[in-house]
Amino acid sequence: MLDKKFSPERQSAFAARFEAQKIAFAPVVFQCVRYAWKHGMLNALSDAGELGLTVPELAATGRWTEYALKVVLETCLSAAVVYLRDGRYVLDKVGYCIVSDQITQINLDFNHDVCYEGLFKLEESLNAEKPIGLTALGNWPTLYEGMSALPEPAKSSWFAFDHHYSDTSFPTILPDVFATAPRKVMDIGANTGKFSCAALAYSPTVELHLLDLPRQLAVADTTLQAAGVRERAHLHAIDLLDLEHAFPSGMDVIWMSQFLTCFSETAIAAILKRAVAALAPNGQILIMDTFWDRQRYDIAAYCLINTSPYFTAMASGNSKIYESTDYIRLAEAAGLRLLTIRDDIGYCHSLLRFGVADV
Repeated sequence: MLDKKFSPERQSAFAARFEAQKIAFAPVVFQCVRYAWKHGMLNALSDAGELGLTVPELAATGRWTEYALKVVLETCLSAAVVYLRDGRYVLDKVGYCIVSDQITQINLDFNHDVCYEGLFKLEESLNAEKPIGLTALGNWPTLYEGMSALPEPAKSSWFAFDHHYSDTSFPTILPDVFATAPRKVMDIGANTGKFSCAALAYSPTVELHLLDLPRQLAVADTTLQAAGVRERAHLHAIDLLDLEHAFPSGMDVIWMSQFLTCFSETAIAAILKRAVAALAPNGQILIMDTFWDRQRYDIAAYCLINTSPYFTAMASGNSKIYESTDYIRLAEAAGLRLLTIRDDIGYCHSLLRFGVADV
């Protein structure tokens, strides 16, 4: 069983109580820090360097009132985003991350634009195992049916979040995908078609089969045509939760990237069984995902674990960021055996390679 602890050794009761207050006021801190970033306060302090700026100096620019500056910067001070020296606010190291680190900015936008309002319904969503918070963005059974119709800025923030994590992994995994010289590859949960485009560009002879909802395939179709690789791609519109709908057969490799995390364990089991039935002799299933239990650094595990409530309140109601052992267990139940695991792909991905278990 996995052992994991995020708290420091020998933490005092007083320090633990302070950490508890940070949790209690986390929504307040989030909004104030985001305001300071989005409205340029943190950038102004960054430009000022170690000299910093006073509240009257900041207010003199006409961009903010002294009241707004005091409310927001005092919260930033409590969160170690800025510090005070001789009455002057100076950007601290956390603040520099916020104004310069792309991943931090993408996570802030995702949580604000996509999740924040809907997470108010997290309690209801957990109890019902339905994405009740999704009504903050639109009226769909799950977020996936409404993906192409998401309102802005939620749509841009969602795709920035999804692509920033997945795009860093694609260039390095293509040799893994083609290690067995597959002729037919199936991309289940093709989304916008980015992986399929990369695979078709990598191999001039491979044939790609893309499976997804009709709206997603329409986007993928446009992506494939723009890349000039549409003629070797076959699009299969499918509700992946429709257990009566079999997958196209004869596949040498079946690829799933950041896909199964969108489903409950029951649905994952059903998808894997249909995937096994779609394999050609000696075919393999490759699953790439972000497993919180296989992260080298706590920062990655922290971000992944805290993405799970998004799946509950906004996406599906019954999925999450899984441990790798969950996928391995479900795959073995579907008749597969684990061949290899490769970690440290991109920012936080791992690749599980499965073959059909010996009878």
